[in-house]
Amino acid sequence: MLATLRIKNLALVSDLTLELESGLNVITGETGAGKSVIIGALNLVLGERADRTLIRSGEETCSVEALFHIPGLRAPVGRLLEERGLEPCEADQLLIRRTFNNAGANRQFINGTPTTLGVLAELGEWLVDMHGPHDHQSLLHPARQREMLDAFGHLEPARGACAKAATRLVGIRRSMEELVVDERTYAQQLDLLRFQVQEITQARLGPDEEEPILAECRKAGNAARLLELCRSALDLLAEGESALLTGAGQLGRTLQELEKLDGATAPLAADHARAIEAWGDLSAGLTRYADRVDVDPRRLAELEERLGLIQSLKRKYGGTLAEVLRFGEEAAGKLARLEGREAELERLRAEARKAEADQWQAAQELSTLRRKAAPKLAREVVRELGELGFKQSRFDLSIQSLSREEALQGPQASGIDTVEFQFAPNPGEPPRPLRAIASSGEMARVMLAIKTVLAAQDRVPVLVFDEVDANVGGETAQVVGEKMGAIARRRQVLCITHLAPVAASGAAHYLVSKETRNGRTLSAIDRLSKEDRITELARMLGGQSAAARKHAEALLK
Repeated sequence: MLATLRIKNLALVSDLTLELESGLNVITGETGAGKSVIIGALNLVLGERADRTLIRSGEETCSVEALFHIPGLRAPVGRLLEERGLEPCEADQLLIRRTFNNAGANRQFINGTPTTLGVLAELGEWLVDMHGPHDHQSLLHPARQREMLDAFGHLEPARGACAKAATRLVGIRRSMEELVVDERTYAQQLDLLRFQVQEITQARLGPDEEEPILAECRKAGNAARLLELCRSALDLLAEGESALLTGAGQLGRTLQELEKLDGATAPLAADHARAIEAWGDLSAGLTRYADRVDVDPRRLAELEERLGLIQSLKRKYGGTLAEVLRFGEEAAGKLARLEGREAELERLRAEARKAEADQWQAAQELSTLRRKAAPKLAREVVRELGELGFKQSRFDLSIQSLSREEALQGPQASGIDTVEFQFAPNPGEPPRPLRAIASSGEMARVMLAIKTVLAAQDRVPVLVFDEVDANVGGETAQVVGEKMGAIARRRQVLCITHLAPVAASGAAHYLVSKETRNGRTLSAIDRLSKEDRITELARMLGGQSAAARKHAEALLK
């Protein structure tokens, strides 16, 4: 509920504080006294743009402050505040303050924290429904009308099932988007990794195989020359062998005589023996080496092919075999993850198909229930409208549903239906959307009828009616008061009225008046006692005659 509204320097108001009750609060006063300032101030705290011309003459700054008690809205309002980066409410209280000045500076606060007009407007959708010439009419939005139909039909379980199905489908699709944004790019990446891993794996590389292959290639390429050199060396050894052996014999005998004369030369004889042996070893070694030299061209081709493969892999994947092997391991890991992702994606696709079917079924069931509830709501609203003076009016609900394809493109928690209230005040006229109704008086009474029907379901805690009595009189005026009183048993109602029967229905009655102080005109508001109410009601009935006062007393009984 709106507990307190304080206004400073707005139009004729200098400093005004309005303390309100929880039920039906009525505000009366003569034309021009400043009743509209109350509505204007409330609009300001609900996000309406400020008009600097409304700042009281001679003042620089205007401010409006509203204190709401919101025990029933703590959770949704708290979520809204948290989403907008604001602290949640304490003690179920919400303090909204708005200031603006002649220089164009505009500031707004929620519980003392700066915020934006957009946030105030969002809060207004939860806090107040206003009906009058300066409407803040959330009920005119098709989305709110759909919510009211669901509330009337007690469709919360079906709507909850639809919302759950939509949320699941959206979540699955989001998971799919995270796995792969571009299907073509993903497929290309998968194919590339498979090729790379296969190419490196099939090569069966060894980390140290390149150098031995290079050496063998060089050797195989020089095989003919190697054999030629070996044969030449062996020929030379053979040619010099007889001369060497003859000379070696003479040398051996000389060394033996030398050793007899001087024992210190004994090692020289040993060196001579080793030299003879080394000559033989050299010949044998050359023979063995020549036997090992392979001049098979097929082997050389194999080696060159293997070396070409190694060089190709190094150009693609790294400068060394170790880097190529490391690249292969990393690519294999990526491939495993991608192939796992592919399996996960396929699983999600299957889940998405089922979720789409579930969401469509839930949305259709909700739509069917809405279409059953709509005529019942229309009949009850028409009955209320008849009591409010619209004896031959029509009230319908238009329900337009999306196709399956349209619905699944962007699944909504609210289902597939667009609901719009339509009204025709006079016979012979086709019903039109409520937003197309020109008369604020008609609009107010239609809203009053709807609110009466939905009194038990509506969550908006504050209703404001301005000019609800336009073109109303007699018995209808009495009914209007009774309807407001009935609504006020469940939520707070603030009503500006010119009708005595409506004013008499209020739990609290406030009088707006003008007075002159120090040559300045200003508006004041006072809560009336019972005696003062009789006086005000008599004025509204036509004067202060005994008959008028008696009628006023009767209205208050």
